[in-house]
Amino acid sequence: MTQILGIVKEGRLIPEDLWIKFVNSFENNFETLETNNERAKRELAEAIINTIKKRIAARAGVLFSGGVDSSLIAFVLKKLNCSFTCYTVGIEGSDDIAWAKKVAEEYGFNFKYKLLNLNELEIVLKSVIKILNDADIVKASVGSVLYAGGKLAISDNNNVLFGGLGSEEIFAGYRRHEEALQENNFEALHKECWNGLKNMWKRDLTRDFAIAKHLGLDLRTPFLDKDLVKAAMSIHPMFKLDKENKKIILREAAEFIGLKKEFAWRRKQAAQYGSNFVNGIEKLAKKNGFKFKKDYLQSLLK
Repeated sequence: MTQILGIVKEGRLIPEDLWIKFVNSFENNFETLETNNERAKRELAEAIINTIKKRIAARAGVLFSGGVDSSLIAFVLKKLNCSFTCYTVGIEGSDDIAWAKKVAEEYGFNFKYKLLNLNELEIVLKSVIKILNDADIVKASVGSVLYAGGKLAISDNNNVLFGGLGSEEIFAGYRRHEEALQENNFEALHKECWNGLKNMWKRDLTRDFAIAKHLGLDLRTPFLDKDLVKAAMSIHPMFKLDKENKKIILREAAEFIGLKKEFAWRRKQAAQYGSNFVNGIEKLAKKNGFKFKKDYLQSLLK
């Protein structure tokens, strides 16, 4: 059974309108937000620990990039004395593999990784595009990270997999959040976070649910827990984003929980870039005689 927030009913993802209705049910007003940084950090740290605690299993995996989201999940699981393994995938030149090794070594995490060659990446891409019936480059590349990481976990007889889905939305981690903040319009930024959550159904949830179901993965996403979303979205966005940093309050909460500053403040790389899969897709496109990546991926759909 695939568990993504409890929005899976009888093995099926709930319809988009129900997802939006769910998010709307606790959307708050900008005027009510927490403006005490220390209190926000403490309450957020408590909410993060509690939501991970609710999802612990006898044995679990973490889709591990060495970024703040997955490092914090693994760090909290370790504090809770859980049995888990971190799984990382990439191709040659992957920053995620380099960082994941570093974090895992620092904290003594059980850690397994797979460095895919181009032929293996192409097999993964074909599988993901077939599952999704969609050759969109973002869906295919991000989905390939979940698919390859999920296969690594399954081969290890581990079907429970923690992931960081939702963190970028509730802590303002995307470029569109920067764009919303232009001229210090924090109210627009807060609204963009809510809009991003609502749009996750067609952009992220359908992709990850389809892949997880195909693999038989029980996907656990603590950053989409209702209580954690409410805690994060009650914090004034001036604590989330400035001209230099994204997801600031999450990084501060991670340090408060005990994660080393070096790991809490690693600059974000989207999964398709941290894994270096996008570069691999470009090489495969050229190898197969295509000028554009999108045309190569489209050819895999046929």
